[in-house]
Amino acid sequence: MITDVLAEAREKMSKAVDVAKDDFSTVRTGRANPQLFQRILVDYYGSPTPLAQLASLQNPEARTLIVTPYDKSALKEIERAIVNTPNLGATPTNDGNIIRITMPELTQDRRKEFVKIVRGKGEDAKVAVRNIRRRAKDDLEALKGEVGDDEVARAEKELEGVTKTFIDAIDDALKKKEAELLEV
Repeated sequence: MITDVLAEAREKMSKAVDVAKDDFSTVRTGRANPQLFQRILVDYYGSPTPLAQLASLQNPEARTLIVTPYDKSALKEIERAIVNTPNLGATPTNDGNIIRITMPELTQDRRKEFVKIVRGKGEDAKVAVRNIRRRAKDDLEALKGEVGDDEVARAEKELEGVTKTFIDAIDDALKKKEAELLEV
């Protein structure tokens, strides 16, 4: 029972770290990265569809991205979705077949703003991990009548160690992203 609680907590914390890393990848750096556009939803025949399902994304140069739609009739909607995406600052140009996106150079103030956004996402991820720890600790407390107090105390110590490991993983990912953002 205790091992089940700890295994479930580990699995959920691992997923929280993966979500945090995925969130970090959506914050842009000085380079055009196709991953920045993965979460853009395009209104395709009335339903919001991820851009990656409607077009191929190529990165020929550091600050340029080419979007080639599979269906040419979706070209205008894709362009509109890119323009309406906040925090991107991209300027798409449409030539009738493809959309060429040029990412502007980041200013130092904009880089600092992105670092604040990433830190906020990192803090949200840490809160998620701590909430998972709290739920697991409550589950362990509920087991006190069925198993010994020493076993529960040992499991709580192990849970604290696991929590620290995953929070450290979030901090490491956060430091890497901050360094990437501040790199000129």
